Amino acid sequence: MTSDVTPDSTTGSLEAGPVDDAFFRPVRAGNAFEETVERLLQTIRLGVVGPGERFPAERDLATRLNVSRVTVREAIRALQQAGYVESRRGRYGGTFVTKKPPRPNRRDLKQLAKEMGDALDDALTMRHVLDVGAAEAAAKRELTEQQTEHLRRRLADVAAASHADYRRYDSRLHLAIAEAAGSPSLTEAVADVRTRLNELLDMIPLVARNIEHSDRQHERIVAAILAGDADEARRAMDEHLAATASLLRGFL
Repeated sequence: MTSDVTPDSTTGSLEAGPVDDAFFRPVRAGNAFEETVERLLQTIRLGVVGPGERFPAERDLATRLNVSRVTVREAIRALQQAGYVESRRGRYGGTFVTKKPPRPNRRDLKQLAKEMGDALDDALTMRHVLDVGAAEAAAKRELTEQQTEHLRRRLADVAAASHADYRRYDSRLHLAIAEAAGSPSLTEAVADVRTRLNELLDMIPLVARNIEHSDRQHERIVAAILAGDADEARRAMDEHLAATASLLRGFL
């Protein structure tokens, strides 16, 4: 890929250009952290900011992405933990892309996505339709005390889960929401699509800020269901799924 940005001969930073501007455009407010991570990963994956090159300063990134500096800083910290960037101090310091960006420890993420082919888009679409529909349907039903307690227990479980167990308890919560919709066929379909996607999702690094955001979204979804607010349940689930999709696209 030929970039419209050029390295500064002294610092390795980038001068703004059309391609640079396209990647550092404002993100949507709902999932600011996840979309910031996605945007920064895309610039690395596509060589807009190459190995050894420096990202714009945090202040500039915050302005151009239309997010807070705290969000930018936490996104950069997540990429540091995953091994994609490193911070350097001093006059010519900043955030630099590592010389050799990491590869997943297990099966290659991109290879698995390639093997899935059109089935990946199909699974993501199905997941969105099923989970959003399940949240809406659950909110429209009058839940029993047992169903209400089950949802709250699953919510508490995922909020207290360790990183090693987080995906498992997250799946349990989403299945509980499907069960609350009162359709065994829907629950089966949700389980099926999560099985198809979980191997891929398991390869995405668990990022603390994303988990915190996900937990807040889970609370919002369950609260809307228990309050019988179908529109809010639908909106909250839609936003929640978009955050996961952003991280997946970024790491792909």
